[in-house]
Formats: sequence, C-alpha cells, structure tokens
Amino acid sequence: LNNQILKGIMSKIPKDVLYTRDHEWTRIEGNVAEVGITDHAQKELGDIVFVDLPDVEDEIVAGDEFGSIESVKAVNSLFMPMSGKIIAVNTELKDSPELINEECYDDGWMIRVELSSQDEATELFSPDDYEEFILDEDA
Repeated sequence: LNNQILKGIMSKIPKDVLYTRDHEWTRIEGNVAEVGITDHAQKELGDIVFVDLPDVEDEIVAGDEFGSIESVKAVNSLFMPMSGKIIAVNTELKDSPELINEECYDDGWMIRVELSSQDEATELFSPDDYEEFILDEDA
C-alpha cells in the first residue's frame, strides 16, 4: 500500500477505542461501552440501508451476534465485542442508517452496554494492532 492510502486508513482509526477482528469498535467509559462498526467496515459495506439492533435489557455474550446491518451490497451480522446488558440503542439509525456511513464513530454508534467484565477488553485490538490487522487483511 502506498503512503497516501496508509495515512488515510490511519487517520480514520480513533485512538480512544478498541477493535474486533469483525470490525466493530468499542469505546469504554467506566463500566459502559459504546459499540459501532469501524470506518473500514462501513466503506466495505457501501451505502447502509437498514440496521437491526437488540432491545434494551438484552444480555449478550462477547462474540455472539447482537444484530445485523444491511447495505446495498449485502447483509452482515454484528458481533458483540464485550459481554454485557444493552442499556441504550441508537434509535436514530432506524430512520437514518446512513449515519453509520457518515459518522461511524460518533452519531453512528449502535448500542451502549453495561459491561459484565472489563477483563474482556484485553481480547480486543488496540488502535495500532487494528491498523496492522486491516493492512494484513487487505494485503
């Protein structure tokens, strides 16, 4: 990959979040994690037209499916980065799923989770590790 592309990828990987190999991100504050899909994932998917998310109060284990995302190209499953109870769902996405394409790390967040165990964070990629993972995957 040339330096231009590399700089583009790196600038789109916030340093305050952790990542999964399924391209979900999680931003942990205290005992709550906000979850969404990465910029890399939304680009691969193309225009997002629908998101199916869990209900508040659902308890979901790390690695389990928590919903699905539909783009003009495909339907993909969403996987839980860390175990916990859903305490908020981004209802804006029902009417405006394109927020994920526009602002995947901000207004395009999907769920907020009360974490069962913060120890699971050690299983996730740091921003630098995620960058490397994407580069290896795209190589």
